[in-house]
Amino acid sequence: MTRRTAETHRQDSPVAAPGDSAGDQGGSDNTTVDMPLRITSNTSVASRLPQQLFSTAYGLTVRAPIQTQDAAAIACTKKKFYTIVKAGLLIPGDGEPFSDAALVIENKIIAWIGQQSEIPDKYSSAPHRSYSVPYLMPGLWDVHVHFGGGSITGEEGPGFTGFISMHPASGGARLARGCWEAIQRGYTSLRDVAGFGCEVAKAVAEGEIVGPNIYSAGACLSQTAGHGDVFNLPAGIVYQNLGVMQPTPGHFGQSMSCVVDGVDECRRAVRLQIRRGAKCIKILASGGVMSRDDEVQYAQFSDEELKVIVEEAARQGRSVAAHVHAKAGILAAVKAGVKTVEHVSFGDQECIDLIKKTGTIYVATRLITEYLLSTGGEGLDRSTWEKAKLCGAHHLAAYKLAIDSGCTFAMGTDTPPGVNMAIELEYAVQAGLSNLEAIKAATANGPLTVGAQAPKTGQLKVGYEADVLGLTANPVEDVRVLQDKNNIKWVWKGGKIFKGPNVGPWGEDRWWGEDPWR
Repeated sequence: MTRRTAETHRQDSPVAAPGDSAGDQGGSDNTTVDMPLRITSNTSVASRLPQQLFSTAYGLTVRAPIQTQDAAAIACTKKKFYTIVKAGLLIPGDGEPFSDAALVIENKIIAWIGQQSEIPDKYSSAPHRSYSVPYLMPGLWDVHVHFGGGSITGEEGPGFTGFISMHPASGGARLARGCWEAIQRGYTSLRDVAGFGCEVAKAVAEGEIVGPNIYSAGACLSQTAGHGDVFNLPAGIVYQNLGVMQPTPGHFGQSMSCVVDGVDECRRAVRLQIRRGAKCIKILASGGVMSRDDEVQYAQFSDEELKVIVEEAARQGRSVAAHVHAKAGILAAVKAGVKTVEHVSFGDQECIDLIKKTGTIYVATRLITEYLLSTGGEGLDRSTWEKAKLCGAHHLAAYKLAIDSGCTFAMGTDTPPGVNMAIELEYAVQAGLSNLEAIKAATANGPLTVGAQAPKTGQLKVGYEADVLGLTANPVEDVRVLQDKNNIKWVWKGGKIFKGPNVGPWGEDRWWGEDPWR
């Protein structure tokens, strides 16, 4: 591309990013740019590299600031920059869609929403980038993923024990792939309810990898002989690696599961996860399917243990998610004050009434249930298969009962990040939600699951973070269109475009004059 001196330059054809041909950042027939350019003809390559790149032989860092050639180029980076997106139909997340809509993003925040004919002049006359899309909706949330142990490629994953025993670099590479794929599928926010999301979230926030906003619980909390215990290992090894009271230094509390007993250990476990960076807490309040020797019909943790976990989490502004299949576990967890219940396989009318009365959010995870049943037991040990069939025989009836009773729902899949998570919306509609209700559960209700840590996102609403999807097919008519990532042509997260025609895999920030690797 021809280099230009820094100036405010208006053009009707899209601007090519460095390294591109004449392509645009949003589609050749639907994007215009009104923007200040700041690439100069004599800016050296070295001056555009990260400051931290240059080091002496003695290990001292030489800070090489990025240089520009005139004050105009510097001044333009300090101005507000707007993105204007026009849509044939805008789906707000909570509320009725409306047509001939427009949305204005100011840096990271949604600044204005209304009719296309009413866009304020202060936005349209200022430097901005424009897009036209058929359908516009909030970025999706999956509130039940696990950062570790699975595979998104269709091949068999390493499993929990395989994942935690592999080299950290290998595990991190797998998770980075899942993060990128989640963005490509329109998932701008994930709640990790047992995994290494705390660590991955830092890399995403620092711009080292591309991925969604991550709200992680760190390790889930399990009692001894509970769903998070590792039954095929000696208890001493489990406590040494997954416990919280070791007398010797170590990284305890840093895995996917944390085995605790008694109120003191429960309290310390919550604090350890918050120290690790947890934005929520996950407890295993009943037996589970994929654990070897516990029973799904039985509750786990005492009432006192559940209470102290919820109280300690609330003291530091964290909500609690509860894995529950058994009726006794459902009732105990809801009475203790958890924010969400996950799975709820044996929920009956008594359970559902209490869930609705307390405003607890129901996360059905129908996708993983359907997947396990679809295997016919292949690849599962006998105990796991029997438990999968038992839960599967009751799970859908409980889900339908909760829908008929008017509970509040959020969408979670119980899968690794990056799989086709939108299948969960199809199952929700099959169970009785309308398309719009399923969309609300996958967008507006997502932030509710992280309680006091909830960001202002999940809705196309003034003042909310600009996590936005541009689609070529209408999910209000059929939520299954979200399963095809080719229908999701544009993805903005925090006002920054991460997916669009001719947008590179790292987004567009190099073009706007920031560090090339940020």
